[in-house]
Amino acid sequence: MLHLFSRNKPSPGPVDAIIVGLGNPGRQYEGTRHNAGFFVLDTLAEQCGVNIDRIKFKGLTCDAVVGDKRVLLLKPSTYMNLSGESVREAMQFYKLPPEQVIIVYDDISLPPGKLRIRRKGSDGGQNGMKNIIYLMGADTFPRIKMGIGAKPNPQWDLADWVLSRFTESEAKELTQAAKNACEALALMVNGQEAQAMNQFNS
Repeated sequence: MLHLFSRNKPSPGPVDAIIVGLGNPGRQYEGTRHNAGFFVLDTLAEQCGVNIDRIKFKGLTCDAVVGDKRVLLLKPSTYMNLSGESVREAMQFYKLPPEQVIIVYDDISLPPGKLRIRRKGSDGGQNGMKNIIYLMGADTFPRIKMGIGAKPNPQWDLADWVLSRFTESEAKELTQAAKNACEALALMVNGQEAQAMNQFNS
């Protein structure tokens, strides 16, 4: 059985994969729906016994051991719409193809607590993903979409909705979803994407 998370300090050197969580930096955005990707990375870092606190690649990073792979955890500090700048810098530095970069981000088409794992695909109207696909020149990277729920009212401004905070019950759903996403990430970086999809796709 795959040992999902290791608290061993990674040895220096190249990484096997980059795991990126999308969000907006700054206190005012903490806990908002749009920061679901950051929340998953923080959960993963906690399980690996590391802190995402090194400033590099226009973001906050750290190395971790996930399964038996050495990975870079990356939270872009560019604000959502320019996430691709951070991702591209890290990819170029480690000379990794899109297939070895996993993006975790929020999706309004899924209810809170639901996940959807895909091997590739379009941006689905998510601005961070638009920028990543544009600057990467490819959409062939795996991703985990974290459900944040649809606008409760068509009149709501989408920006206001994604920058709103979860209700108490939704936050509980998100906490469990983040744990599931971490397990899925461990499978994905260790070449078991199909198992991750079968186990966790909603």
